[in-house]
Amino acid sequence: MILIRHAMAIDETLTLRDPSRYLTVKGREQARKLGARLRERGCTPTLVWASPLVRAVQTAELVAHALGATCSVDVVPELAPGDSPRAVARALQALPAAACVVVVGHEPALSALGALLVGAPDFAALAKAEAVRIHAGALAWRVAWDAAAPAP
Repeated sequence: MILIRHAMAIDETLTLRDPSRYLTVKGREQARKLGARLRERGCTPTLVWASPLVRAVQTAELVAHALGATCSVDVVPELAPGDSPRAVARALQALPAAACVVVVGHEPALSALGALLVGAPDFAALAKAEAVRIHAGALAWRVAWDAAAPAP
């Protein structure tokens, strides 16, 4: 599975609240480039899950398009900020072993989800437009839209 933190979004204002924040022009570029980097790594998702917040859905759609994914983006309410990642972890662990899931969400929930999935007490936070691959219960690699992320 691949966990992705949403790309850069506009700031919250009095008239535009957090759930409605959308990607900036740079954020859209970040999402497309991250999708291209994941495609170079052979990522072929069978499922794409996104938080219901606009910036996460937009990131998921742009990444999926860059990957050439044939599956649709499914909104998963449990990926919203403030929700516990335990339900998402259980849902991921219940999927068939052959499933390749791309999960787009927010910090600190993504690093908490990563910690649950690898069985570690902590997990380094994801930067915006950064992806981590978890395979067989271990962190396989990290990649950012600009390739600045360290790769284990």
